Amino acid sequence: MGVVTYEFEVTSPVAPTRLFKAFVLEGAKVYPKAAPHAIKSVELEGDGKPGSIVKINFVEGLPFQYMKHMIGGYDENNLSYSYSLIEGGPLGDKLEKIRYENQFVAAASGGSVCKSSIKFYTVGDYVITEDEIKALIQRSEVVYKAIEAYLLANTDACN
Repeated sequence: MGVVTYEFEVTSPVAPTRLFKAFVLEGAKVYPKAAPHAIKSVELEGDGKPGSIVKINFVEGLPFQYMKHMIGGYDENNLSYSYSLIEGGPLGDKLEKIRYENQFVAAASGGSVCKSSIKFYTVGDYVITEDEIKALIQRSEVVYKAIEAYLLANTDACN
């Protein structure tokens, strides 16, 4: 097994507290509303605390039926959270899991920056390429931008 770490940032005109609420505290409600073209439903197995499982079910026609995240933890004061993709989605037979650590911070020009560190845990001798990593991040950014658009269009959401 190998581990590859990739770090990147995404900017948004939305305040960091609203993004944190949308992604972490109210994700089960927000995801299907913000991305109905991709996400059918979100199920929580557990109490929402570390160790709980979040199952995201996708609409028919997408490459994956579902994926499961295990909540690592979150800090409402620092607007940070972590989770691991442990089943389904892009894991296939080449990735054991993908661990995400994210933090929303205020941007100097207003809005926010999402700082992300992603660790890809590969199976056996498999080496993930930078192109594969970028493709996975692009898929994530589509959902990120859909949630951002939802929050911009629904100014009363996640306040």
